[in-house]
Amino acid sequence: MKPIKLSEKLAMFSGHWDPHVVADYNQNDVMVVKFQGEYPFHKHDETDDFFYVLEGEMTMDIEGEPSHTVKAGELFIVPKGVVHRPRAENEVKVLLIEPRGEPNSGDSDREPAPKTRI
Repeated sequence: MKPIKLSEKLAMFSGHWDPHVVADYNQNDVMVVKFQGEYPFHKHDETDDFFYVLEGEMTMDIEGEPSHTVKAGELFIVPKGVVHRPRAENEVKVLLIEPRGEPNSGDSDREPAPKTRI
């Protein structure tokens, strides 16, 4: 039990779309990620998707609905089964929480990230 400085963890890597596990919470991975550009549309059949923007601004595209802008200090939860795509014009830093072992790529053709523990 000790505080985790997310800014220090984010400074440990530079790649995009590569979440890093910083803590465990019940049976969930708590992760930080940086991204820019857009991720493929996908869905998670068994779990919601949790995004908390730490720094910057992202857009969440939901299939068949208007896009949502999510700014620093805001969170966005995509319910399970909903087709979505996060994207960001400029680099954004995000906290993610998802069940341990859940591939971040959902049902897309993209290779899941390894979710390195830092």
